[in-house]
Amino acid sequence: MFGVLISLLSGALMSVQGVFNTNVTRHTSLWVSAAFVQASALAVCLIAWCFTDRSSFAALWSVPDKYTLLGGVIGAFITATVIKGMELLGPAKAAMLIVICQLSVAWLIELLGIFGVEKQLFSLRKLIGLCIAIAGVVTFEL
Repeated sequence: MFGVLISLLSGALMSVQGVFNTNVTRHTSLWVSAAFVQASALAVCLIAWCFTDRSSFAALWSVPDKYTLLGGVIGAFITATVIKGMELLGPAKAAMLIVICQLSVAWLIELLGIFGVEKQLFSLRKLIGLCIAIAGVVTFEL
């Protein structure tokens, strides 16, 4: 149950953050806004680190799949694309498309078993669920 609540909170925070970041971009620029978001996130993470686990940053060098260290780079592009998507489409439409794409790519990662994720069998039920979600987006937009 805790996982469900955390995931719902994450979705809500992403939507609010996207709106906030889009507003900041109106007064600055896309990359200034994205850089500020990433810098302020770094500050919060470092402060939280000081008060929690305090594990060594040297542990990053022991991560076996070095490509997974690119999460922050991907995060910068996530921030920029969410800002631009919300600016061009509005928060609701952008969020719906983002979530549908997240679901589709996550399922594909599971089906192919890539990036260290355990491979899952194809499920017709999941395909139907994805199609229903896509139909919901189309219905929402009509």
